[in-house]
Amino acid sequence: MEDVAGKVAFITGGASGLGLAMAHSFTGAGMKVAIADVEDSALEDAKRAFADINSQVITLKVDVTDREAMADARKQTLDAFGKVHVLCNNAGVALNGNIAEMSYKDWDWVMKVNLDGVINGIVTFIDDIKSQGEGGHVVNTASIAGHYGIPGLGIYVASKFAVVGISETMRVDLADDNIGISVLCPGVVSTGIGSSERNRPDQFGGSESPAMTPVDGAGPVEMNVMEPAAIGDIVLHAIQNDLFYIMTHDEFQAPVQSRGDAIAASFEYWRAYREKHGV
Repeated sequence: MEDVAGKVAFITGGASGLGLAMAHSFTGAGMKVAIADVEDSALEDAKRAFADINSQVITLKVDVTDREAMADARKQTLDAFGKVHVLCNNAGVALNGNIAEMSYKDWDWVMKVNLDGVINGIVTFIDDIKSQGEGGHVVNTASIAGHYGIPGLGIYVASKFAVVGISETMRVDLADDNIGISVLCPGVVSTGIGSSERNRPDQFGGSESPAMTPVDGAGPVEMNVMEPAAIGDIVLHAIQNDLFYIMTHDEFQAPVQSRGDAIAASFEYWRAYREKHGV
């Protein structure tokens, strides 16, 4: 989708952090944007930020785990702009701690937002993007944590591995429909995800549940903290050039490559085992 001017994007988690950065980059390129978010104060801030171009931006209170709310957001977006060309499944939360100490509420909260939120976005919008016949693009926000196991982030890692896998399959399944796919896999970005508990519903433990605390989960990696605005521009570039993997932090290349090397070595090991044992 090289020519994005006039196209319509729907962004979940769009009122702050990476989502808001995408909205700024997209509107700067002439796109119309529906910003969906669960946080009232962030939505108000976003509305003010785009007040000078409010004909191109709408803000919607949406919980991505609520399928009826997503369906209503779809209707409001189509009523405002007529179509949706770009879907950014960006809403996400994070929680850390030893996996043995995580509760059902911990698992349910993170997986419902990070995984079900992506699923709900796909089911809600993909038929519209296909039926328009104008092509489109889907950006699923995963993480570098979707590529290798990071100690203390087990639930988050599980959700992001799933998003990467879904994205890889979508890339094949939707290729004939002229719908591009990108999976955003950043390292550390200066966003509010570290205080995700502020939006944690009571049914999943509530806002008083422990916050995400700093985790030295990358081993020897010296982490570069990027600003969201740079990521927003990177995502726009990926959409315009139909780029699949968006790997923003090259300091994580070594641990990701190490995982790939271990998998390759395992194939060799078990090939030798089968030959030895006649399997």
